[in-house]
Amino acid sequence: MDKIRVALVEDHQLVRDGIRSLLTNLPNIEVVAESDCAKTMLSQIEGAKPDVLLVDISLPEMSGIELAKVVTTSYPGTKVIILSMHTEQEYIFNSLRNGAKGYLHKSISREELVEAIEQVYGGSEYFSKEVSGIILKSYLRQIKNPERVEEYEDKKLTPREMEILRMVAQGYSNQLIADKLFISVRTVESHKNHIMQKLELTTTVDLVKYAIKNGIIDL
Repeated sequence: MDKIRVALVEDHQLVRDGIRSLLTNLPNIEVVAESDCAKTMLSQIEGAKPDVLLVDISLPEMSGIELAKVVTTSYPGTKVIILSMHTEQEYIFNSLRNGAKGYLHKSISREELVEAIEQVYGGSEYFSKEVSGIILKSYLRQIKNPERVEEYEDKKLTPREMEILRMVAQGYSNQLIADKLFISVRTVESHKNHIMQKLELTTTVDLVKYAIKNGIIDL
């Protein structure tokens, strides 16, 4: 029986080592490539020819969601599964819009990780229980109030912009956001400007009001 060829992109080595360890010596899975960033994986993927690519969202230079889009467009034989600590709606739906076939929370067991790889490799989609619940809630909310959901999703903020919007709305300073996300203050300011342009807002207070109105943060 041919093994499922799996590649892994995770910028934290300890986490990457742990995931590789979970998949090592399984009879039907082989880890054929791994990297700490998207660009390195893109240089490896043609030679490695993975069937399934496990990708974290928060990566340097290019996000896991951006990588999913590139891979599913350029290498349609490779199925992408997002493996992340983020379970916010915008991350999940942005991942699906960009070609991901699965979305897993990093707290899952090895058994569920293997099941997800097998299901996605076989042509199905797979979502961990918590993620499935979020998708269902969003679907039900859209049925009840489609205009609001459409307006919210049409803004097309990137996952990084949503992350910064949430932190701004929670009262984090630019410096604290920069420290937490390991980016410069100037980059935070640039993201905030892009967010306000997309949302057609002018002040930080407007950003907070928008976040509360759209359920991005709770009061």
